[in-house]
Amino acid sequence: MPRRIVRRLSVLLGRRGAFLMAFGTVWGLIGYGQITAPQPDQRGLHLLLDRVPLVVWGWLWITAGVVAIVSAFLPQGSDRFGFFALSLMVTPWLISYLVAWLQGTFPRGWIASALYGALAIGIMVVAGWAEPPRPKREEPPYVRR
Repeated sequence: MPRRIVRRLSVLLGRRGAFLMAFGTVWGLIGYGQITAPQPDQRGLHLLLDRVPLVVWGWLWITAGVVAIVSAFLPQGSDRFGFFALSLMVTPWLISYLVAWLQGTFPRGWIASALYGALAIGIMVVAGWAEPPRPKREEPPYVRR
């Protein structure tokens, strides 16, 4: 029974949809974590937190995750909003950590910035891929009488 559900879901989502579903879930968890248990060292986030509280950023992460999850069920082309939401969400964090590193306020900022940049690039690469065609079902051989 669970095997049939997984197979049906994989056919429904495809590879792009599975990617959106997985990353949308991760983005939602990041947002939930920012709201319920904020990271203790926020030196790299001053650029963001001077403008918007961390709780709001957490809800923005969750919103981007929900957009990606909903987009996972849409056909290729219409799912672009999910990819856009995922990559849009990491951009301010990438910039904030990069600026904090360049200013010297957060020495490890380049690492966080590089990670968020790699995520954004990976998302853009997958967004550019076409969904592979599904193999056609073989019909049973017809018996001639």
